Amino acid sequence: MSIKENYQKIREEIPDDVTIVLAAKKRTPEEIVEVMEAGATDIGENYLQEAEEMYNALREDAKKVRWHMIGTLQKNKINKALQIFDVIQTVDSLDKAVAVNKRAERMGKIMPVYIEINIGSEMTKSGVEPVYSVIENLIKEMSTLECLSVEGLMTMGPRFGNSEESRPNFRKTKEIFERIKALGLPGVRMKTLSMGMSNAYKVAIEEGSNMVRLGTIVFGERE
Repeated sequence: MSIKENYQKIREEIPDDVTIVLAAKKRTPEEIVEVMEAGATDIGENYLQEAEEMYNALREDAKKVRWHMIGTLQKNKINKALQIFDVIQTVDSLDKAVAVNKRAERMGKIMPVYIEINIGSEMTKSGVEPVYSVIENLIKEMSTLECLSVEGLMTMGPRFGNSEESRPNFRKTKEIFERIKALGLPGVRMKTLSMGMSNAYKVAIEEGSNMVRLGTIVFGERE
């Protein structure tokens, strides 16, 4: 099937209230245009340089979708990131949150962010350790930053393997999400739970995800 057909098939299969973010890593502008024409509304990029190149290549079309930073954001690239991205999904420390807030303030904008949770405590992945008290304290401190809008949690989950093995981690992330939401903190609008990629998005949705990040299953394997 074509990229357009892949996207539309998945879009029909999952609930309307689940946002699909298309992971554009190593994809061509032509592929992104095709999926946008199929109805895609949200594009995710792992690297700022690739995001810049894609954004510039798409020209006016770039403004038709929302841009998500789904990779690790380096502090020395925050200024440029704030010019492209509509949401940063990978804030994992107060230090990074303060840096984003400071630059957003200079630009006169409120930046939506998600907290990245390393729910599987995997050494190779970034994110806040999956301890509720640690996450709560971080979000409470971030809630005082006037140019940040904390809007959700994000977790990676494994890229490969049996999707059922991800279920306990997705369930735990959802529990943390609901506990934070119940706090009713000022400046915190817990509305998005971003979890589930191509190999486990169905399980993630069953466990409460309302945003999935899909690449291979839509675009095919990268060259």
